[in-house]
Amino acid sequence: MKLENLKPAKGATHNSKRVGRGQGSGKGGTATRGTKGAQARAGMPIQRRLPKFGFKNPTRVAFKGVNVATIQALSEKLGLKEFDVETFIAAGIASKGELVKVLGNGEITAKVEVKANAFSKSAIAKIEAAGGKATVIATVIE
Repeated sequence: MKLENLKPAKGATHNSKRVGRGQGSGKGGTATRGTKGAQARAGMPIQRRLPKFGFKNPTRVAFKGVNVATIQALSEKLGLKEFDVETFIAAGIASKGELVKVLGNGEITAKVEVKANAFSKSAIAKIEAAGGKATVIATVIE
């Protein structure tokens, strides 16, 4: 027996199965995991494991909601009588480029003039009941 003659016993070692290396290897395609199921998806990124669902509307118009109670609070705090989108951006309520919709949550007693991209019916009613004016400005979508 010599050192250069030593080798493992017959059948003790084997080459590892190289799967997922193309059709020519005979183990491509599904990589011997079968077609579907949890075992077939093990080790796969989560966005590939989970099915797609739902719908993303490409023409959706998103508004930043501002309640009349917020306008009342700003009017009392800053003493403003006219509000527009730039006022809401300066106050930190909306971000630059956002469309603003005034909503009717809360009460308003201040006589204010509000210019926004959209209004709810209740917001218009509350602003006009307090003696104010609600004006819809043009919505520019880029």
